[in-house]
Amino acid sequence: MKYLVRIAYLGENFYGFQYQPGRRTVQGELNRVAASVFGGKCLVTGCSRTDRGVSARDFCITIEPPEGSPRIPAKRLPVAALPFLPRDLVFLSAKIVPDAFHPRYDVKTKEYRYTIRTSPTPDPFLSGQVWEYPVALPKNALQRMRAAAVHFLGKHDFAAFMAQGSDVKDTERTIFGMKVLKKGKLITVSVTGDGFLYNMVRIIAGTLLDVGAGKREPDEIPDVILSKERKKAGQTAPPEGLCLWKVTY
Repeated sequence: MKYLVRIAYLGENFYGFQYQPGRRTVQGELNRVAASVFGGKCLVTGCSRTDRGVSARDFCITIEPPEGSPRIPAKRLPVAALPFLPRDLVFLSAKIVPDAFHPRYDVKTKEYRYTIRTSPTPDPFLSGQVWEYPVALPKNALQRMRAAAVHFLGKHDFAAFMAQGSDVKDTERTIFGMKVLKKGKLITVSVTGDGFLYNMVRIIAGTLLDVGAGKREPDEIPDVILSKERKKAGQTAPPEGLCLWKVTY
């Protein structure tokens, strides 16, 4: 039996999703919780490898209990797991999927959101969830950022937007949609694609902010993509504010 479980978590106190000995990770907590619920070691597989500090509102995992474990109805699993879950991690829903289903390889789209807060003073209630940008932006910043965002759509080699430290060989990805929205002091960059490189959305957000601030022009983006050089993209990729928003199958 294989469960597909949708979860949400605050990433501030996690060293990313993937299990790391001696460090608190989302997968490490899920291994513990699943073993407690099903009475034995389970196979827990995630839909992505989120980095340290990254939160998720709709992350997907599969849980494969060991043979002979209790057969818990899928709709009851979120409640059954609740006593064993920490406060910053929750099961949203669960269902049974075929044994051949894979939470990462069967993904159709992922959406990440990055939020920038433009204010000279920080908001303590948003600590770790937004990038606090203390410099005022020009009045046409949103228009400029949206004009730049259009150039990211489609299939491209996004090597220029991958942080150092990744061993990925295939750097082509497809972006299906991008939105740049503003509400009060918050600017949200939403990116939907078939997958993302290491820190790709953060670097894109930093590049768009450079455009909004007037440090570069919107029509420079195609040349940056074609260059495949990290130094040509925005150099600021802070860890705060990134959130895996939604996964679709």
